[in-house]
Amino acid sequence: MIVLAATDPAIPALMQPMLDGAFIEKDPDIITIIPILFIVLFAVRGLASYISGVSLHWVANRVIMDLRQAMFQRLVNYPTVFFDNNRSGSLMSRFTYDVTQIKEASTNAISTIVRDSLSVIGLLGWMFYINWTLALICLAGAPLIGIIISIIRKRLRKMSSHVQRTMGDIHHVLSECFDAQKVVKLYGGQEAEKKRFFETVNAHRYFTMKFAMAATASSPAVQMVTAVILAVIIYVGIQLATLGNLTVGNFVSFFAAIAMLLGPLKRLAAINEHIQKGLAACESVFSLLDMKIESQNGNKELLNPKGKINFHDVSYRYIGSDEDSLVSVSLNIEPGETIALVGESGSGKTTLANLLPRFYEPKNGKIFYDDTDISMLTLSSLRKNIAYVSQDVVLFNDTIRNNIAYGELEEASDTLVSAAAEAACATEFINKMPKGMDTVIGEDGTRLSGGQRQRLAIARALLKDARLLILDEATSSLDSHSERHIQTALENVRKGRTCLIIAHRLSTIENADRIIVLHNGSIVEQGKHQELLANNNHYSKLYQSQFRDQKK
Repeated sequence: MIVLAATDPAIPALMQPMLDGAFIEKDPDIITIIPILFIVLFAVRGLASYISGVSLHWVANRVIMDLRQAMFQRLVNYPTVFFDNNRSGSLMSRFTYDVTQIKEASTNAISTIVRDSLSVIGLLGWMFYINWTLALICLAGAPLIGIIISIIRKRLRKMSSHVQRTMGDIHHVLSECFDAQKVVKLYGGQEAEKKRFFETVNAHRYFTMKFAMAATASSPAVQMVTAVILAVIIYVGIQLATLGNLTVGNFVSFFAAIAMLLGPLKRLAAINEHIQKGLAACESVFSLLDMKIESQNGNKELLNPKGKINFHDVSYRYIGSDEDSLVSVSLNIEPGETIALVGESGSGKTTLANLLPRFYEPKNGKIFYDDTDISMLTLSSLRKNIAYVSQDVVLFNDTIRNNIAYGELEEASDTLVSAAAEAACATEFINKMPKGMDTVIGEDGTRLSGGQRQRLAIARALLKDARLLILDEATSSLDSHSERHIQTALENVRKGRTCLIIAHRLSTIENADRIIVLHNGSIVEQGKHQELLANNNHYSKLYQSQFRDQKK
């Protein structure tokens, strides 16, 4: 840009020897050298324009990549309530469209305002007095310019397809991370997701740079053709002047208008749109960066956990709700005990389980893990000792092995991964896959059945080997044959572990050490299966209702 600015005065500087030496003194050497100097001048300007344009795009794209990376690093650490209250499409738009508008504002708007506005002011007044008779000579370069534009257009189309493809990859990675944010947190997958996202946005940056290089090359190429045409115009104009058919004023006006005005006018035409979009995009992007991440106030490490859990007078209310989802819940769970949570939909079962890994913070009360308030524990330490299988199974577009050994489990040996798959009764269908453990299962496991997907999620939890295991309707998608295998496996797995099982099908939790019945966010009954049936209260009514539905 400095070179471009320095060559601006060179254009009128060449006018003086051209006028004095060619028009007045009729020096044949000057008549020959001036057109050549103009070609050299515009070659330097074209090269400087290309380098400055590509460099500016390089900086802008690098800033955009770093900005997206900074946004993503914060996003994976935002609390669950943030994702509850923000649509994934809106968040993805900030990463794609909004950030791109910042790039447009930072490259086009700023440079255009500074570099082009003053040029236009000085040149516009002269356009009405330009002699148009020499304009026909300019048309001689139109076919060549058309060829150049056609070649560059093909290159742009090819690079544009790559840019669109990599943008789709970014949407894919973001969508998976949004949907899997609980799994990412519990299994320590933040670093793996950051790496995967970096590789995706870096690929997008690479093809965007290829696109920018081709787009930026068009202007210097056209300028070179224009410079040749202008050189011809200069030569013809001088010849006309020697015959007295062209004045120096008309010649200079025509040259200055054609060479210096068209480009700035074109760039200034759309400047306001870029500025306004850029400012709005900045507000949107930085509002995301300014949001608070998950509370990291805990500083204690959970070492050698036993699995003792205590809920003390815990209440919780979702944002926007008028009623508490949990009301003064107190519950003591001994190490190695299997607890089943049952109740109607909306009774607070899943909410209670989600408070343990601190996906949500209780409104009132405290939760203790081995007699330590979980708010005093580091999130990584707490979640490292909790395995969680949700009723909404989350899988990634990766191999079966990598879905089982996810996040911090990726270094697990093949023996341990196979043992976890065997315990989850997943080996029978894995062995039938084309590549076994190395089979890619598609986005969110679309190439698997519901039962197969759920068994992989159970295998992942078993591989983690955490002291506390939470199963939220973990067998809901299994057929009767698979469910029997899973129940047998869970009987073995729960030994030595504290298990919290959320179940709608009461037949699956008859052997639990204790069944907790929730109603409207409160504990209304607890005991063993036979005891609760004998009480003929909430649990008995739920069980009889399900039994009647099954008979129907």
